[in-house]
Amino acid sequence: MNRTHKYFTYIITTRNIKLLYVGVTSNLKQRLIEHVTGKRGGYTQRYQCHYLLYFEEFKYIDKAIKREKELKGWSKKKKFALIQTKNPQLKFLNDEILSQ
Repeated sequence: MNRTHKYFTYIITTRNIKLLYVGVTSNLKQRLIEHVTGKRGGYTQRYQCHYLLYFEEFKYIDKAIKREKELKGWSKKKKFALIQTKNPQLKFLNDEILSQ
């Protein structure tokens, strides 16, 4: 059996794009739903980080976790520079992911 695994490192933000949250998941659509509905609790619920700005896909979970840790160590300025390489208008990507 040939199984394909997908893991994602992602960055979500608030409506006014002031705060950034970096996370990792094996199901980006489901995780985004959890953030939007408040089921994740904690930081993302408290500050209403519901808007996907950026994500990267990985084949192996260890690579996704390593990237998450790397991005969490970056400054906000450096994270925004990365986001703008793929999403220069800082468009919320929720509809793109949730419609899949």
